[in-house]
Amino acid sequence: MANEKVRNPLFHIVKRKNIPWYKAWAIRAAAIIAALIVCAVITMLLTGENPIQIYITIFKGAFGTPRKTWVLFQNLSILLCVSLAVTPAFRMRFWNIGGEGQLLIGGLAAAACMILLGDKLSNGALIPIMIISSIAAGAIWGVIPALFKAKWNTNETLATLMMNYIATQLVAFFIIVWEVPKGSGKIGIINQSSEAGWLPQIGGQKYLLNIIVVAVLTVLMYVYLNYTKHGYEISVVGESEKTARYVGIKVEKVIIRTMLLSGAICGIAGLLLVGGTDHTITTTIGESRGFTAVMVSWLAKFNPIFMIFTSFLLVFLNRGASEIATVFSLNKSFSDILTGVILFFIIGCEFFINYKISFRKKGAKEEVKHV
Repeated sequence: MANEKVRNPLFHIVKRKNIPWYKAWAIRAAAIIAALIVCAVITMLLTGENPIQIYITIFKGAFGTPRKTWVLFQNLSILLCVSLAVTPAFRMRFWNIGGEGQLLIGGLAAAACMILLGDKLSNGALIPIMIISSIAAGAIWGVIPALFKAKWNTNETLATLMMNYIATQLVAFFIIVWEVPKGSGKIGIINQSSEAGWLPQIGGQKYLLNIIVVAVLTVLMYVYLNYTKHGYEISVVGESEKTARYVGIKVEKVIIRTMLLSGAICGIAGLLLVGGTDHTITTTIGESRGFTAVMVSWLAKFNPIFMIFTSFLLVFLNRGASEIATVFSLNKSFSDILTGVILFFIIGCEFFINYKISFRKKGAKEEVKHV
């Protein structure tokens, strides 16, 4: 038998079992600070601008005036609404990438009601019809991929993604049908003179209704996911479909029910945009929130309350980036670089939240192995 010395690795990666929420957010805060330092260096090297002024401009872009503040919280509310919509599906490990299309189709349903029924019904009758139509349209758009998944186990990622393109082309088609004036390629403000189908303003604030509606949805979604039977079934299906079937949960029913809910909430987001703030419909009205919502939901670990903070961070960065491009006359790509760096650090810090690095203890450099 020979003795062979085996060196222990300098460090190894260990998965964390549990980490307190405050430590997780401390790691994220440290990542943001590190990202800002890196962005400062990039700013000085590429533009020669004072990075402190850049950061001040980012803040002013979000909170510089009351209007900018309202717009920030409006954008936050719509992004949060779509994030709430996709979260139940994600908890179930159903990868719903179709939030953008479900939002568009809900907005299209609201616009159709405003255009076709605006001069025939009072607001008291028209708005409830818009609400029902948008929720139903979004739910139908969400449940179609769910039916294929439940029946034939198709790939839900591809199915929901393709539904986005179909919804976009449907909106593009009806924009041409309803365009005003003819040949303009856009609808313009719907019912601008009569305001038929426009959701009411609260306290004279254009965006306050949307913010209140999404705040209520956030609380309801938190309760639904954590304190109801349906929320429990979603979690079990997400952990293991075999376990869910073993304990008597009808997996196909849960998939269909959850995607009906997911699509319905996206439909509400479309309604709030078309009926509440924009009063028109375009193919880009969603501003890719359906895809950004995926990041929001993942970063928040599918927790609706934490999603408020992740949504705020992304909207804040987006508003600030636009302000940088305007004030310093920089190419919009530069502000996107800063946003990308910050997001890279935020996403990367999730590694240190889920794993820890254990270094080799002093005196344990090598051990003897008998061969």
